[in-house]
Amino acid sequence: MKKPFSTLSSDLFSNLYTHDFARVAVATPRLRVADPAFNAAQTIALARQAHAQGAVLVAFPELGLSAYTCEDLFHQRALQDACEAALQQIINESTLLGIVIIVGMPVRSRHLLFNCAVVVAGGHILGVVPKSFLPNYGEFYESRQFSSADCAQDAMVLLCGQQARFGAGLLFEFVAQPLLRFHVEICEDVWVPIPPSSFAALAGATVLVNLSASNALVGKASYRQQLVQQQSARCIAAYLYTSAGNGESSTDMAWDGQSLICENGELLAQSERFLDDSHLVFADIDLERLSRERMRQGTFGQSVRRHAGETASFDVVAVDTALPRDRALALMRHVERFPYVPSDPSRRDERCTEVYHIQVQALVQRLGASGMKKVVIGVSGGLDSTHALLVCARAMDKLALPRANILAYTMPGFATSERTIVQARELMAVIGCSAAEIDIRPSCIQMLADIGHPYAGGCEVYDVTFENVQAGERTSHLFRLANLHGAIVIGTGDLSELALGWCTYGVGDHMSHYNVNASVPKTLISHLVRWVAETGAVGASAHVLQRIVDTEISPELVPGKKDQDGKESGEPAQKTQDVIGPYELQDFNLYYTLRYGFAPSKVAFLALAAWGERESGRWPNGAHVARNAYDLAAIKRNLGIFLYRFFKTSQFKRSCVPNGPKVGTGGSLSPRGDWRAPSDSEATLWLADLERIPDRADEGGDGAA
Repeated sequence: MKKPFSTLSSDLFSNLYTHDFARVAVATPRLRVADPAFNAAQTIALARQAHAQGAVLVAFPELGLSAYTCEDLFHQRALQDACEAALQQIINESTLLGIVIIVGMPVRSRHLLFNCAVVVAGGHILGVVPKSFLPNYGEFYESRQFSSADCAQDAMVLLCGQQARFGAGLLFEFVAQPLLRFHVEICEDVWVPIPPSSFAALAGATVLVNLSASNALVGKASYRQQLVQQQSARCIAAYLYTSAGNGESSTDMAWDGQSLICENGELLAQSERFLDDSHLVFADIDLERLSRERMRQGTFGQSVRRHAGETASFDVVAVDTALPRDRALALMRHVERFPYVPSDPSRRDERCTEVYHIQVQALVQRLGASGMKKVVIGVSGGLDSTHALLVCARAMDKLALPRANILAYTMPGFATSERTIVQARELMAVIGCSAAEIDIRPSCIQMLADIGHPYAGGCEVYDVTFENVQAGERTSHLFRLANLHGAIVIGTGDLSELALGWCTYGVGDHMSHYNVNASVPKTLISHLVRWVAETGAVGASAHVLQRIVDTEISPELVPGKKDQDGKESGEPAQKTQDVIGPYELQDFNLYYTLRYGFAPSKVAFLALAAWGERESGRWPNGAHVARNAYDLAAIKRNLGIFLYRFFKTSQFKRSCVPNGPKVGTGGSLSPRGDWRAPSDSEATLWLADLERIPDRADEGGDGAA
């Protein structure tokens, strides 16, 4: 018997519902004014398409069964009856579809007429939600035909022969996925200072739905988008917005059919405006992400407590609709390969600029507060020390101090390659800092001899002691140089190395007086150095920086390979990513583990969505690059390396780290900031979940097909 893949009932790894996603849709049908039969047919056709694509919820525009622009026709008995007959067609169709359908129509109750959203599933009306705020300004005159939700006298309404729940305070929760609890509001409701959906979110709604008929005006589309994105961000929720389009009356207005799906401030999908035909927009909502964000943001819970009076009036309606877990459903959602680095060039430049300025400002503040005017830094010719040196250079410029106050040292050891030592020399020269070179081999040999290491006696023993003596000697030199010159030591180690424990504890590269790279992952540092090269931000040579970016990542602590003549081949004996896995994958794993606390199975599912296919593209400098691809087996293997090192072996190093600025929402590993964890914890739970991941995406849990 296969073990369950997750806490859900399905063990199909390749199904998005297994990983707490939900596919939703917003629809914009072509309609006819005062022709409910035609409009129902369009609605049903789109609902079938949404169901076929694996969606569990589809929303249609405000008053979509009648058309929004019926005006005084809303008070005609013929139109009211026809809308109810059209609704019955949709109810009948819903018995065949495993999807929740939300439609807009006028509804009669106690001699009043309401502008309503009707929630239908499985042949039943689950609830009827009247509009709370009726616009009666500008081109809108809704109060002429409708009453607001506050005027409702009954909690039930008779519609299509069914007694249905009636009111603005209804929440609908999927029995099969309790994280999917949704609320419906209508058009103007989201434009008011405190939308009803704000209180619904505090009452537990993770998905907010808006049936709208918002007319087209110059500049209105961008404002609508901002409004929807901000509401989703403030509520830490998904927000589905669908609006009336082609077919509405053009008597005094035009209609663009703008539909949007946002999640926690991020636009996931939007429709093309002014389309002639009926259309759907899909998005896969990450319900767990929303739940974890609310859990993490303590002020959300405080808001729940503060507004308990407003949320107490909400009633929860059970939605007994099954989720389509019986087949593979890949994510219909873009997952960034580099979550710390935006793929959009303009956003990437903006991110690099922001990160760089944060690092510079933090160092400027530390130097000012400490009264220090000089810094000491070790320069290896590799990525991390290069970027740290660039930050130091800009900080000196900002302080109006000479770059000669940067005391930069390159310290070749037993395995330093000709390439990296040349790069270090060239970099220091173009930066204009005070450059010096210290050969650490004599002091290392003395240390090895003092402790009785075989290497001092002529044996080529390249063990961890041999490696760490070199790392320790470099750091010891830097600290004593700082004492000598009245300076502080600038750390160069990055977030990725700290996550994987890839640093020598204490008197190694783990320690410094201030670490400007403390919360910057390796993939972002690579882009930052490349960005500095392109923009000339500190006047460094683009050629030198690009060569550094292209250099194989290696600690260079063990002598390199030799050719047949016994000469150094130039190929490093140590390749960091051969040991700890590709940084591009490990940074991905770090982001979703640290930022959201996702289980390994979900991290792997997301990694497969991002990295499952080989891509071609261009670097920001225009150079062509063929980007890697990883199958599920490779993703699982490297995730295992990450989990063991992150949870089992490396926390003691993170419990004692120097000060350094946090630069992004992706988090840091400082015990004073984002990450507090015991140093002697186990990785058992995470590794157990990892084992349930199949080796191929078409397999179920436990690797069984």
